[in-house]
Amino acid sequence: MEKPHILLINPWIYDFAAHDLWMKPLGLLYIASVLREEGYKISFIDCLDRYNTELLKLQNLERPKNKKYGSGHFLRTEVRKPDILKDIPRRYCRYGITEEIFIEELKKISHPDAILVTSMMTYWYPGVFRAIEFLKDKFPNTPIILGGIYATLCHDHALNNSGADFVFNGNDINGTLALINKLTGIENQFRYSISELPSPAFDLYQNIDYACISTSFGCPYQCTYCASKLLYPDFIQRKPESVVSEIEYFYQKLGIKNFAFYDDALLVNSDKHIEIILDEVIKLNLYPYFHTPNGIHPRLITASLAQKLFLSGFKTLRLSLETTNKKLQIETGNKVTSEEFEEALKILKTAGFGKDGLGAYIFMGYPGKEKEEVNDSINYVTQKGIRPFLVEYSPIPGTFEWNRMIEKGIIEGNIDPLFHNNSVFLRKFLSWEESDLQKIKAMVRRGQHRA
Repeated sequence: MEKPHILLINPWIYDFAAHDLWMKPLGLLYIASVLREEGYKISFIDCLDRYNTELLKLQNLERPKNKKYGSGHFLRTEVRKPDILKDIPRRYCRYGITEEIFIEELKKISHPDAILVTSMMTYWYPGVFRAIEFLKDKFPNTPIILGGIYATLCHDHALNNSGADFVFNGNDINGTLALINKLTGIENQFRYSISELPSPAFDLYQNIDYACISTSFGCPYQCTYCASKLLYPDFIQRKPESVVSEIEYFYQKLGIKNFAFYDDALLVNSDKHIEIILDEVIKLNLYPYFHTPNGIHPRLITASLAQKLFLSGFKTLRLSLETTNKKLQIETGNKVTSEEFEEALKILKTAGFGKDGLGAYIFMGYPGKEKEEVNDSINYVTQKGIRPFLVEYSPIPGTFEWNRMIEKGIIEGNIDPLFHNNSVFLRKFLSWEESDLQKIKAMVRRGQHRA
């Protein structure tokens, strides 16, 4: 008996700004691998695929205009701004392939037995809803399962508004697969461990410039603003040999050189984990380019680790500083002090890292953090000879900071997820003036240029 056909969808982004900073639907690609391993037929449409053939034709390009290490700009199409965002003085856009291309891609696909739609940022849900609308029109009798970050953190909103037939809460891959089995009449019982999943199905892409790697899931820290504990209650590290095999396969078989680590705590237990991984990568004589868009913990950087980071091919290292305010450093999770940050910089520079590869994340718009403190943090990082990168605070449902803002009356617990958007939150709930925002962003640009 032929196994059922499952269609996997990564929807568009709807936002004021978006950039392909090594962005792929890693969870969906893991599910694709497991389903294929069990014999299912898989179809896949990524609305954010910059290599889509019809998209390239539309732009008169043979290949996307990439930056040095494979990142780049999505196609941007201005769309009608939601009424509740009318007073935000920025263009609201859809990022990714056109709707016409999506419709044509759906026409190529034989009727699926079930459809899986993923979701990322909570405030990107308009792209999710729009994709489901098209899917319902094309395959009206096919059950649609919605999962991912938005579906988990804003579960009730997704249940009531998305149009999906099922909304999956959490990251239990066995539970997701059990639901697929129930809907398709298959009696298999899945027993997959999150730490021992088959490699994500990056081969579903016809062309790809980078792969995303998670050597761990979750985080042992308790940062007040972070949703990691809500998405992954336990901190689980994969076996180093499994990660090495994955990197080697992507490098040798798929020709991928750029790898972005998605870990929230890449350096934890480094002597038993990431250092072993890097030792093996070096022994294999691979020459990848590694990147850490999620940021790493400066406190955990040692001379031995820094040397291995450099020799194995790390090209983009983002350090999670966030603020130089000692009080806020303690209140938000006590992950790093300014002294530890400076020591980490010294170690990394001694290992061979230069200013081009190093940067530090600075929070802007964090509740209780004054504009002057943002300026001070930017100046501090610039004076240390590395580039500052702004992280505009975005409120995340269920976090400690979210609950504290509700108690203080800054937000209401049932606000529309569109208000979670960092560009919106600063302006509507913290009353930042547009001129102040632009001054700080200009300061960051100058700091990046000088460093």
